Amino acid sequence: MSGGPLCRDCGAIPPDEARRCRACGSPRLLAHPERDALAIAHVDCDAFYAAVEKRDDPALRDRPLIIGGGKRGVVSTACYIARIRGVHSAMPMFRALEACPDAVVLRPDMEKYARVGRQVRAMMQELTPLVEPVSIDEAFLDLSGTERLHGAPPAVTLAGFARRVEAEIGITVSVGLAPNKFLAKIASDLDKPRGFSIIGRAEAQGFLAPRPISPIRWMPRAARRSDAAWPMPGRMRTGRGARKP
Repeated sequence: MSGGPLCRDCGAIPPDEARRCRACGSPRLLAHPERDALAIAHVDCDAFYAAVEKRDDPALRDRPLIIGGGKRGVVSTACYIARIRGVHSAMPMFRALEACPDAVVLRPDMEKYARVGRQVRAMMQELTPLVEPVSIDEAFLDLSGTERLHGAPPAVTLAGFARRVEAEIGITVSVGLAPNKFLAKIASDLDKPRGFSIIGRAEAQGFLAPRPISPIRWMPRAARRSDAAWPMPGRMRTGRGARKP
């Protein structure tokens, strides 16, 4: 199997020149020269708390939804409709309601979210025992050596996993696939929601060089503080570090 197109919606392998899947008509094709050689993934549930609430109440499906406390509280998360209007996590609730006054606001139900998170985690562990949780709704997976078990390269297995989560649990995930966790995390943020992005070894330095260090939010706090040692805190590009021996 090559790194040619893979339909993320039905798993078919269309011809290399295809723009859409010939089996299901989907335009969501995944192709990358290193696709079948990479095994480190970051999987992140999309707007997790809000997605669970929308799953459980279809009336919320097309409404802007904010999960958080009262007017003096902060936003825990917001659905993508609310995010388009400027709402984001950790925003003061009164600011969020100024930005999106017609939003539905729900207090978080952590017991329910934890239950759904465990369901997703169990499905991850069916792919590989090497699952490293990051939070209730995201984890790193190492699928090295699983091709014989699943009968497919990691990318194909992960695409099937994403379809299964959506069909059986009723929420969506975004997947990043790369040669290491650092790049996998960045990749998973590139095409949310329902994304699947790949950063290969050959393109890693060119991809990172123009990007600021500070927005890489998942880095350990101590590592982020070290940015202050650079001449222009918050604006230094990763390319400078990439050129160090």
